[in-house]
Amino acid sequence: MSSFIHPIAVSGPIVRSVAIAALMGATMLATPLSAARAQQAVAAQNQAATGAAETKGETVEQRITDLHAALKITPAQDAQWNAVAQAMRQNAANMDKLVASNRTTPPQNMTAVEDLKTYQKFAQAHVDGLKNLISSFGTLYDAMTDTQKKNADQVFQTSGREPAPSHG
Repeated sequence: MSSFIHPIAVSGPIVRSVAIAALMGATMLATPLSAARAQQAVAAQNQAATGAAETKGETVEQRITDLHAALKITPAQDAQWNAVAQAMRQNAANMDKLVASNRTTPPQNMTAVEDLKTYQKFAQAHVDGLKNLISSFGTLYDAMTDTQKKNADQVFQTSGREPAPSHG
């Protein structure tokens, strides 16, 4: 790993965004990835970021089911929820396609610039996925009761968080 890559300190809202992205099946990559490492990193990041409920074989459908239950979605909110679930499915499918398309070049045949461009593609897919999810989730959130909103805030604030490292 290059000495030019350093961890970036992130604030609470950024951590929350990462948790949301993990719930939608995308990934926030911490280092440049070669195409061959991308699929493994996506799976590992999704598993680590979604917390204890995530299992190795969890699918986007399981994440959708778990989030539906955690958010206590009512039958009256099903239309808004279905849009969120569809966004999660679409984001997962888009990431799967990106992983598959980047398997064509073995990592040992990639230049540093190609490796960075691969990272850029995954980062852009992550941003696009967040935009997709935020749009539909915002509509659902607006339809929630105050109690559900507090619950949703708690679900997203705690999902995928690891304790902050202590300095001292």
